[in-house]
Amino acid sequence: METETQPTEAPEPQTCLDLKPIAKGTNHLCEAIVSQDGFAELYKKIDAFINDEKLKYEYSMLNERGALLQQKQQAGGEISDEEIAGFEKLRDEFMANPVATQFLEAQEEVQQVQDRIHQVIAKTFEVGRVPQSEDFDFCSDGFGNCGCE
Repeated sequence: METETQPTEAPEPQTCLDLKPIAKGTNHLCEAIVSQDGFAELYKKIDAFINDEKLKYEYSMLNERGALLQQKQQAGGEISDEEIAGFEKLRDEFMANPVATQFLEAQEEVQQVQDRIHQVIAKTFEVGRVPQSEDFDFCSDGFGNCGCE
């Protein structure tokens, strides 16, 4: 006689850390970011791009074309002058739009902040404490504040 087995829910993964204070600290970090004088301007640049469907499409096409050319080159294929000219034309048209260039600048700034936050968090796990400037391989505390003399 066969017995039916009830599907069991997977147990929650066990964690060593209480996530509530981490969430509180993360919220505090986000507040520190959005309270910066330049945040509103940065957000405005990103929002202008996000709300421009035509520009987002052009950006997508530019990225796809670039990826295809890169794949072709990595596969040993020759990239024709026409293909290069077509890509450069798309890029030039995209970069001629100030919303596009402002978005790319804002995206770079956001990426730098995210990278620095990640570096400090990774270093925390590496050294087992809040890292100090001397814990980094470069003259910084992870945020560009030079502690080296």
